[in-house]
Amino acid sequence: MSNPPGTLAVAWVLHARAYRETSLLLDCLLRAHGRVSVVARGARSARSRQRALLQPFVPLLIDLHGRGEVRTLRTAEAAGAAYLLQGEALACGFYLNELLTRLLPAHEAHEALFDVYGRALEGIAVAGSSADLARSLRLFERDMLGELGYALVLDRDAVTGRLLQADAQYCYRADFGPVPDGAGQVGASHLPGRALLDFARGEIADADLAAVRALTRAAIDILLDGRPLASRALLRGAHMARSPTR
Repeated sequence: MSNPPGTLAVAWVLHARAYRETSLLLDCLLRAHGRVSVVARGARSARSRQRALLQPFVPLLIDLHGRGEVRTLRTAEAAGAAYLLQGEALACGFYLNELLTRLLPAHEAHEALFDVYGRALEGIAVAGSSADLARSLRLFERDMLGELGYALVLDRDAVTGRLLQADAQYCYRADFGPVPDGAGQVGASHLPGRALLDFARGEIADADLAAVRALTRAAIDILLDGRPLASRALLRGAHMARSPTR
C-alpha cells in the first residue's frame, strides 16, 4: 500500500504510543485498507504540527508510503471536528478501539466496519445517559461481529430454523444461537424473543440492556480466547463514577 504522494486515505487512530525518541507508532483504521500500523516520524517533537492531530477520535486524511507490515506517515490533516469524549463516553471510545485493535486482522479491508465505527462514535458523543451509551456499544458489537464473519443469529431458532416468537423465552448460546429456554443451559443468556427481534432491528429496551450485554460479551469472549480487555475495567469504573448509587 504505497500510494503516490498526495493520495489521501480516510483514517482513524485507534492507538498511539511512543516510538524511539521523537516518533509515534500508530494503530490506524483506514476505510480502504483496514487496520494498519504506521510510524509518524518526529510527531512527538515540540515543533511537530501533527502531534495534536494523531490522537484517537479525530477523523483524518493521511498519506502513507511503504509496503511492509509498518507504513510511514507522509502527511496528516483533519477531515472534520474531533469527538471530545469525556468520562464514561471516553471509556466507551477506548473500548471500541481496543476491540478493533484486538479482533480486526491487519491489512484486511472492511469498509462497512469503518462506517459502523464512525456511527458508533457519533452515538457515543451525543448519548445523554448510560443507557444510551450502552445501546451504542451493543449495536457496534453486533455489527462488528457480523462484519468479521461471526454474525449473531437474532431472528430464528438455531436448531429448527423457525422464526423466533416474540412472547417465547430463549436461551442464547454464544457459539450456536437462540434455542427454546429450558433446563441445563448453563452460562447462556436468557432473553424473550421480543428482545432478540428488537436487537436485530437495532432497538434495545432499557430492561433488556443487561441481557443483551451478556449475549454480546459471550460472543466476543470466544474470539478473544481468554485475553482480557483493559478497557472493560475502565468502563466499569467510569459507569460507577457516573451512577454511584447503582
